Amino acid sequence: MLTRLGGGRTASLMSTQIPSPPMPSDDAVAQALARVRAALAELSPSVLELEDESHRHEGHGGHRPGQLTHLRVRIVAQAFLGQSRLARHRLVNGLLAEEIARGLHALSIEAKAPGE
Repeated sequence: MLTRLGGGRTASLMSTQIPSPPMPSDDAVAQALARVRAALAELSPSVLELEDESHRHEGHGGHRPGQLTHLRVRIVAQAFLGQSRLARHRLVNGLLAEEIARGLHALSIEAKAPGE
């Protein structure tokens, strides 16, 4: 870019572009789901189903387009044998604490032991 200075002189100015923050995308959701799957793998589940329900909550509190904000988890694991429903939910919430800190706003959990 050339800028005119007094007396017919010109000066060359560098153009600097400031990068915009990355926009959330399907990749962000896929990465979040992969982190959730990895965290819950610690329980060695025989069944692990994850359903992103974020799109169902557009316009509601906590929803951020392109990000995992609402998740349904169905998990069956030996680790839940003899545990109360509350203890199971606490265990799952504890394993997902990092994802909750990243913006997971709502979590629906169905946690069962084999045979239930």
